[in-house]
Amino acid sequence: GLLLDESMDETSDIMLINTEEIVRSRFFNPNLLEFTGVIDIDLLQGQFQLHSFYSEIDRRYHWAFVKDDGDIKKVPLVRIESECLTGHVFGSLLCDCGDQLAQGLQQVAEYGRGALVYLRQEGRGIGLANKLRAYSLQDQGLDTYDADGHLGFDADDRSFTEAATMLRSLGVARIALMTNNPHKVDALAREGIDVVSREPLTG
Repeated sequence: GLLLDESMDETSDIMLINTEEIVRSRFFNPNLLEFTGVIDIDLLQGQFQLHSFYSEIDRRYHWAFVKDDGDIKKVPLVRIESECLTGHVFGSLLCDCGDQLAQGLQQVAEYGRGALVYLRQEGRGIGLANKLRAYSLQDQGLDTYDADGHLGFDADDRSFTEAATMLRSLGVARIALMTNNPHKVDALAREGIDVVSREPLTG
């Protein structure tokens, strides 16, 4: 099923340094994400269940906005959204993050079964300060990818370990992934999530 009632066991209080250590640590401490609660929440796109998790990997809370109409024939539709303070909260016109968040929630709500997983990793993993530096470069004519590269970052520095662990805790291992970014498909596959289809964002 999409939803599980049991919370995850408490995790050890450890600090990890890089992705390789995170992967190795699973053999010793598989529960790096702790379920911290769930509430019903009304959004513009409809009513969702908001599941909250605390990550020992990056010491942040991450969220999953879940819809479940009970139709087990449907492969859950999932959107992985990374935090964008300027786009999601303040409506920056230098990115389309606000529109993508709204569209993701709308498509999950209309489909009826799935989740929008909200990861607290600002600006494709580069952080808010560096994203503002990238904005400055965009003002000079670079696009987002070129600006990030100019600052010395890869095209995508995000980790999807938390997202995959959250999905498994919700009882989901097989999904239709809503994304225009093939990198997410490969990243989730490496984390053991079976992505049976890639669905584009509409709008």
